[in-house]
Amino acid sequence: MSLQKPWRDLDRATVAAAPDRYGVYELGDATGDPVGYGVGVLRDELKETLAYGDAAKVRWVVAESREHADRLADQRF
Repeated sequence: MSLQKPWRDLDRATVAAAPDRYGVYELGDATGDPVGYGVGVLRDELKETLAYGDAAKVRWVVAESREHADRLADQRF
């Protein structure tokens, strides 16, 4: 099951707008098909993905803690 959020382009502006908090993020290709997901501090994770990954889209859900983010990921993926 995917996150029920709209896709955003994975670019510098989106990374800069990402919260500096734990969360679950989903990555998509240029057509919006999911290609992966992760858990961590959103801004840090997305910076790394932008620099080294090949995803074109992203969406996320903010969590209260790392443990909460892990639970959210288990529920959705």
